[in-house]
Amino acid sequence: MVQGKLTFISGGARSGKSTYAEKILVQEAEQTYGRLVYIASGSKTDSEMMERIEKHRLDRSIFNWKTIEQPVNLEEILPQIRLGDLVLWDCVTTWLASELYLEAESMERTEVQLFETIEEVRNRASHFVIVSNEVLDEPPSLYSEVRTYSETLGRIHTELVKISTTAIEMDYGLATFWKGESGL
Repeated sequence: MVQGKLTFISGGARSGKSTYAEKILVQEAEQTYGRLVYIASGSKTDSEMMERIEKHRLDRSIFNWKTIEQPVNLEEILPQIRLGDLVLWDCVTTWLASELYLEAESMERTEVQLFETIEEVRNRASHFVIVSNEVLDEPPSLYSEVRTYSETLGRIHTELVKISTTAIEMDYGLATFWKGESGL
């Protein structure tokens, strides 16, 4: 079985990651008529997050994205992913924070499950784009929970770049391609 493409996009907060990811898949959908699927990991935790979620929903409504809200247990999306879908997951960092609050004791198993789910999505989707925030430029934290989060995120990012077809870093709305070629 031929796996779909995997694009990993990381960058700082408000760097243009989500907009760029959406643009990649919308352009592909216009050529292939593939179904656009948006996996949203954000939770409505405060008024700022509620505003961001609503803005993203409005932006996506133009292109008829199927939205799956999945803040934890990413594997539960699998029954909703069809062959040939164009899938965007936004984002790893919010998902990981939620997972840590639920099961900080078994992060190793959570990571294994994550990559099994990513592989299964790639077996179904023609293109899977994963977005994540780059939060690893800060000095190590004094707090063990923050260190666990940073170390886990670092391992996940490293593996995502390793298995991706394309790896992009966004800064100030500009894409730097670290792996693969620009399709836009």
